Amino acid sequence: MTRTPAEVARIALSCLDLTSLNDSDGQAQVAALCERAAATASRGAVAAVCVWPRLARFARAQAPHQVAVAAVANFPDGSSDVQRALRDTAEIVQAGAQEVALVLPYRSLLAGDLNACQRVLEAVRRASEGLILKVILESGELREPGFIEQAARLALDAGADFLKTSTGKTSVSATPRAAQLMLRTIANDARSRGRVGFKASGGIRSVADAALYLELVADQLGAEALVPARFRIGASALLNEIEIALGAA
Repeated sequence: MTRTPAEVARIALSCLDLTSLNDSDGQAQVAALCERAAATASRGAVAAVCVWPRLARFARAQAPHQVAVAAVANFPDGSSDVQRALRDTAEIVQAGAQEVALVLPYRSLLAGDLNACQRVLEAVRRASEGLILKVILESGELREPGFIEQAARLALDAGADFLKTSTGKTSVSATPRAAQLMLRTIANDARSRGRVGFKASGGIRSVADAALYLELVADQLGAEALVPARFRIGASALLNEIEIALGAA
């Protein structure tokens, strides 16, 4: 299906996660992020704001009620330390956030230690019951199709609600090839294909970039998956381009 830039922009806006994950972030940065989210209201709400666990409670107090608050766990390095991941998760849960974005221990996966990955995934899934769990595969570091597919299957087996490409902190972030592999893994899993979502994150800066990922999702999961419950884009820099496209419509 061919969509106009304005049609892509409307979908992308509703599926956008505005993110601030700089080491120096404090309440001022999160307040500005939430104000940015509120400023889109005349055109439609963004899906979520994503912040550090220590700022999740403040974000929940500042964000528009219709915008979810997500926070990261085990970020950005994807440690195999279960207790660290659980501390982050507990802070997110106690803050009243709705979404946990967990970095899969991708270095452990590359080293062949699948048990380390499973321990972190399963522990965080139990600790975040009732919240949306997005598992960040860091596909740019996994690189090989076999590793990306293996990471996706581990996350799905643990009960992930979303597969996410990247932290945005490495040299390679979202790529169409990684997206195809992740989406195909979701589509081929009978337990997941009607439930699990996909998030592209990192390096998506234009409406044309967003359109590419929209089409990949629609092709593998169906056009009905182009909603915030099944599709997200992590690209705060994209918002200006979305607003230009909608302004020109």
